[in-house]
Amino acid sequence: MSAVAVVVVDMLNPYDHEDAEALQKSVEQIVEPLAELMRRAHRHRDARLIVVNDNHGDFAATAEDLRRRALEGRRPDLVEPVLPPTDCAFMPKVRHSAFFGTPLEYLLRREEVETVVLAGQVTEQCVLYSALDAYVRDFSVRVASDCVAHIHPDLADASLRMMERNMRAELLPAERCLG
Repeated sequence: MSAVAVVVVDMLNPYDHEDAEALQKSVEQIVEPLAELMRRAHRHRDARLIVVNDNHGDFAATAEDLRRRALEGRRPDLVEPVLPPTDCAFMPKVRHSAFFGTPLEYLLRREEVETVVLAGQVTEQCVLYSALDAYVRDFSVRVASDCVAHIHPDLADASLRMMERNMRAELLPAERCLG
């Protein structure tokens, strides 16, 4: 049983897309606190570390393929610190939400998770939609506010406010997310 699951979204990124430059600047600020949160979640006896990552349209891609492509991408320095341990759950996704088309909800229910802690990228996209999907599935939602990266600061701020107000998400620094 894991009362809390830290769900890290889309950090295996080769940064070769249209908004990559703006995103990289934000990721530079969160990579170290996120790496520490991942280490703590992996060691914590009442937490579960789960990585959900976009498959970038390659439906045959394995976790290792996504890891390799990200490390061979433009910013391996933003990927290496947050490489998931090989023994943590890894799920590829194809759309914005970590829940859509993945077995995430099944795993969380099987592990008796009550609280989902979201971290990763992009605050105003995948993190927001994952928070909504967690909320409508009756999970408590926390957002590690120092571990989410954005493309557009104004949209990220609005998204965080929406998560807090509309989804009752707790916005907490990573050091307080595991309780």
